[in-house]
Amino acid sequence: MPVLNRLAELTLLLEHDVPVYLRYSPGPAADSAHPSRDHESGLLMPGLSANPLRPPKWWTRSPEDWVARRVCQYIRELDEGARPWVLTGKVIDFGPDNEPLLDEVAPIAWLSSELLREAHQRYHDQLDAGQATHPS
Repeated sequence: MPVLNRLAELTLLLEHDVPVYLRYSPGPAADSAHPSRDHESGLLMPGLSANPLRPPKWWTRSPEDWVARRVCQYIRELDEGARPWVLTGKVIDFGPDNEPLLDEVAPIAWLSSELLREAHQRYHDQLDAGQATHPS
């Protein structure tokens, strides 16, 4: 599978009509053998959980800012041995966090550590990273 090294390369994937998603896991081969599981209930889900990369219509900032934010949302998964990769697929349901569950998955590319560093830097430079939606 190819490797994307720059945030701009990842953002370019959004220009196609095919929906693009991000997943942190051991990779496509491991995921085909082990479906996604809801950690709280223990139930197997009918597809792979993934995060959409396309910005919503209300997002008026740069698409790169949105993509950087999405890349950083689950970056903690790296500590669990997961790797970030981009895929497409057919949405068949939604998981417990309202994330799409995908079937007919087609892997696109891995994300490099260089891209992760760039996304992390942009996320912290351009956004109020980690700010709570509803402050206490």
